Amino acid sequence: MTSEVIARATARPQNAGLEPDVPPPPTPSTSPEIPPFARMLRGWRQQRRCSQLALSLDARVSQRHLSWLESGRAQPSPEMVLQLAEALDVPLRARNDLLVAAGFAPRFPARSMESPEMAQVLSAVRRMVENHAPYPALAVDRLWNVRLSNAPFDRFEALFGPDLWTRVASPGRNLLRMFFHPAGLRPSVLNWAVVAPLLWHRARREADALGGDDLLALLAELAPHQDAATLRGAESAPLWPVLPLELEVGGLRASLFTVISTFGTPQDVTADELRIESFFPADDATERLFRGDV
Repeated sequence: MTSEVIARATARPQNAGLEPDVPPPPTPSTSPEIPPFARMLRGWRQQRRCSQLALSLDARVSQRHLSWLESGRAQPSPEMVLQLAEALDVPLRARNDLLVAAGFAPRFPARSMESPEMAQVLSAVRRMVENHAPYPALAVDRLWNVRLSNAPFDRFEALFGPDLWTRVASPGRNLLRMFFHPAGLRPSVLNWAVVAPLLWHRARREADALGGDDLLALLAELAPHQDAATLRGAESAPLWPVLPLELEVGGLRASLFTVISTFGTPQDVTADELRIESFFPADDATERLFRGDV
């Protein structure tokens, strides 16, 4: 063997014995990104503070398969998407997002409140709201926009002036703007230091539970108007059985708490996100006020 042949033989690359179509091991820069569904599934699991083992047991899938779904190594069926979403108690709007991210069509419609299919739902909501008189009641969506209200709530709202919604820069009737904007209810809330952190904490919890960026954006917009005590207290505020609210406006004083009602088995996004807020008097004086005895 000549020296030239020996030199060529020793200069062969180390992977010369590999098949030519075998790619090199992936580097961090060439590794595939995690697919949208895998990223969203992991995000919901972490948001619910649920381990892979706990979720696999609740959803009745193997932990190995769940790990593959979260890494993008496995592709779910639409049934698997809904099975995992049910175990994580994901709201219907976000279940549609998970389905789309996995490459499937949305499963749950988001009908208008005025659509014929929603007639019975709207009738039930209107009946509950109107029959709560003489006390205020209203129906709100996931962004706290008022969708329906009864006459007592409308009279209560009117106490704060005809330009209330203009003052709080609200294109519609939004309860968060009404309460947390400095030109809204705040000057009339007697127990602001108690109720504001609780209400802010509730809104933050709802934003986390619903996974909606739009509600988080609204809270971020209102946050600069809040004092440090409100935001700091909201971090550790307990969820009380009732929400006390003491108001004084136009020489009238009222103490109220709310009861929240939701649909038990919604199959429509609009119905899933709708809730009824019913106000009740917290003392005898408020009872007499709303019954017209004062």
